[in-house]
Amino acid sequence: MKFIPAQLMVLMGEKELRRNLRPLLSAVGLLAATVALFSVIFHWIMLQEGQQHSWITGVYWTLTVMSTLGFGDITFHSDAGRFFSIVVLLTGIVLLLIVLPFAFIRFFYAPWLEAQMRARAPRSLDDTEKGHVILCSYDSVAAELVPQFRRAGIPYCVIEPDPAVAAQLVDDGIRVIIGEPTDSNTYAAVQAHAANLVFANHGDATNSNITLAVREVSANVPVLATVDENNAIDILELSGATQVVPVKRQLGEHLAGRVTAGTPKTNRVGRFEDLIIGEFPIEHTTLGGRSVRDTHLRNLTGANIVAVWERGKLLPAGPDTMLTPHSVPVVVGTEEQILEIDALFSIYHPNDNPVLIIGGGKVGAAAAHALHARDIRVTVLDKSTAIDPQLRAIADRVVVGDAADLNVVMGAGLGDASSVVLTTNDDATNIFLAVYCRRLNPDVRIVSRINEAWNLEAIHRAGANFALSHVSLATKSVLAAARGQDIVVLGEGAEVFVERVPAALAGKTLAESQIGADIGLNVIAIRTNAVSLTNPRADAVMETESELVMLGTEAQYERFVERFL
Repeated sequence: MKFIPAQLMVLMGEKELRRNLRPLLSAVGLLAATVALFSVIFHWIMLQEGQQHSWITGVYWTLTVMSTLGFGDITFHSDAGRFFSIVVLLTGIVLLLIVLPFAFIRFFYAPWLEAQMRARAPRSLDDTEKGHVILCSYDSVAAELVPQFRRAGIPYCVIEPDPAVAAQLVDDGIRVIIGEPTDSNTYAAVQAHAANLVFANHGDATNSNITLAVREVSANVPVLATVDENNAIDILELSGATQVVPVKRQLGEHLAGRVTAGTPKTNRVGRFEDLIIGEFPIEHTTLGGRSVRDTHLRNLTGANIVAVWERGKLLPAGPDTMLTPHSVPVVVGTEEQILEIDALFSIYHPNDNPVLIIGGGKVGAAAAHALHARDIRVTVLDKSTAIDPQLRAIADRVVVGDAADLNVVMGAGLGDASSVVLTTNDDATNIFLAVYCRRLNPDVRIVSRINEAWNLEAIHRAGANFALSHVSLATKSVLAAARGQDIVVLGEGAEVFVERVPAALAGKTLAESQIGADIGLNVIAIRTNAVSLTNPRADAVMETESELVMLGTEAQYERFVERFL
């Protein structure tokens, strides 16, 4: 009972809601006046028929007829009385069943419900809030970020202008603030001046407005903005964005880095302090069929193989792990050590066969430019004739046609291609093309773009060797910026995790912990008092105050948490 008066006070406290009550009161007044008029007419007709009733009886009869209850205990005997009853009945249907319910819902219930929603989702954060990440929209990237923020203990808030949507997000356990993402008052309310990062994840034009609004509140808070068009990068930087992430361009570049073409070389996927994390395909080398121990890579270069990609799955690497011709080892080492690996590969004959890119959109064009910069021949296959002239200029061949047509795809060089890069904007199409290309050329390396994380297993089952989504790429960029680290793009679901040494492992060596053997995570560094022991050996001891820097999949990390934390 205490809740209703409180809500009514909130309702009456807003000017807009008070204005909405005027039409409702007008409708109620019209109904009351109609009831009074019909009651008077009721008495007059009853007197004409020789019947006499009280005024309460007149109101009672009017309401029973207007509400269509019609008890029948009081009736007219004349035609005039019956005609009046019909008029009262029709008027009641219009007023009580149509006009009054509509006015009540439109001018009272809906505003009251909206006031409740606004009360559930606040419009500001406490003045003491600091070190948080502000997400300017709850999109697919934010949906991936929120669980990772919770796991890492990073405070966050989502800006949502629609109170109904905000209330639903609150029900889903999302920390949301109601506000317009392009209004500077919103960023003052969410304490942007004390935030760790603002993530602008709308369209290019809106992101520019968001950046300008944030800069009105704080000149120093980092602003990371995504961008679709390359031409908008300069505009966002001029607006005040600290970091601009051209997601589609970077997605194409990362896909291009996973092909097997040209001279074998380590593809650098990230950095942790002075360590380089890289991948190198061993196809067309003599490493296929050997164990990690037999490669002697650590003895020759000092770099360490910490994991192996096998058909899209990141597997832990031990000394006895066997490498297949299609394996892609993940190595960790210093810049000099990675260069020594590249020097070892320079003895192998380069793969001069061209790379076939299916899809000439923004992602495909970015992949083609990245491959062209490495002097790798590129063939682009696309349905549309409206291909970017710059893409036509750098591609060795441009084929217009349907990739699902056997004659077209074989004519584009699938049979001789060293790798195929699938960059269409539809996951179902990419899955279909992966199956198609794998059947037509069992030895080709297939690298694919995906949009939805749940299609990852499907694209690998279809035959793709590697897949990456723009959502994953943007998520990794924001996490790296929030943690103050360099971005590491290993692949879908693969990350670098930093965790304090659990009490159960304190004083043990890496070999005794079985983190690699049982869990599958690879410890690439042990950090103590800001000093890191990189590429630690199995006899390295873990101290209580140290942090473990581990490389692996999210599933492996979850097993680590369940086992030791």
